[in-house]
Amino acid sequence: MCCGFRNNMMSDTPAMRGPGTVLSGPAAWIGADMVSKEDEWLVELSDCDIAELENAARHYLSLGRDVGEITAQDFPLKSFAKHLKCLRTKLLAGIGLEVLRGLPVSNYSQEFVATIFCGIGAHLGSARSQNAQGHILGHVRDTGANSKDANTRIYQTAERQSFHTDSADVVGLLCLRTAKEGGRSLLVSAVSIYNRMLAERPGLLEKLFDPIATDRRGEIPKGAKPYMEIPVLSWHQGYLTVFYQRQYIDSAQRFEGAMRLSSSHIEALDMFDALANDPQMHFGMQLEPGDMQFVYNHTQLHDRTSFVDWPDPNKQRHLLRLWLSLPGDRPLPEIFKQRYGSIKIGDRGGIITTETKLHAPLDAQA
Repeated sequence: MCCGFRNNMMSDTPAMRGPGTVLSGPAAWIGADMVSKEDEWLVELSDCDIAELENAARHYLSLGRDVGEITAQDFPLKSFAKHLKCLRTKLLAGIGLEVLRGLPVSNYSQEFVATIFCGIGAHLGSARSQNAQGHILGHVRDTGANSKDANTRIYQTAERQSFHTDSADVVGLLCLRTAKEGGRSLLVSAVSIYNRMLAERPGLLEKLFDPIATDRRGEIPKGAKPYMEIPVLSWHQGYLTVFYQRQYIDSAQRFEGAMRLSSSHIEALDMFDALANDPQMHFGMQLEPGDMQFVYNHTQLHDRTSFVDWPDPNKQRHLLRLWLSLPGDRPLPEIFKQRYGSIKIGDRGGIITTETKLHAPLDAQA
């Protein structure tokens, strides 16, 4: 496949973008710059913000409904709703990430925390299922799962995750407890990785637009293959979209029908990984209890370093997770139906199988 990558041009207008375009704009950030521009992505919640979120949570809980059924209308916000509208714009058309800091989670029950988190999510978009069981509220912690098992999802272990995207427009994390050591969050711009590869190795970059197989890790929709065939990078209607999980690409090679990775594909994937891991390209943060991190999956990659947990189960690292579909988002190519089911804007993403029934488990073991 020839994409004509060597014919470079600069553009910020979607209608003018395509193969060979050098991308600029706020999503094309460099990690070294983000470290010195903390005020662009870190927002401290005020006392008024916290009080408004708490009042909205009390109102919703008084309705006696499951947290998984929460809507923006049932989680009433006034001034903070304006910030969440700005946050949505920052995710879709800005730098693609934000951290909200200062929620006093140690004062709350897990149900109360989950209500606030899901309520914020409802103002941003619609929550999506994160597994075959239909969990819209995920629990990110080391479950003791075997990382060598091809059906294990890496977030269930304490090992390094590697840079990847999740299967939704936006991923949100809320930190309840930190590990004894490690577990640092890392972020990198896929747009900037693309620009570097375009400048340095355009021939290799072309390989990332091939239908590379990604393992479903046992969560297979009816009639689907046990792997997806979605390129790492896709151009569609002037938007460059990333879809990536290297461990799952490697494990998909176990399937007979999966496209074989050539030496050039492997070299391209290795370069993509090397750039993501370049300290000048990415930046990191230690999420503190109460921090809420939101990341736009179509332009950004996220990662988590390995960690050593506390021996006491009540102190062990624990984060809540949301997958969200946002209104006003970019169009996605047809091939994303393999993962998203529907590619309808505002109603797409997640993991759906015949057994899926949406709910929000408050217990990490549910």
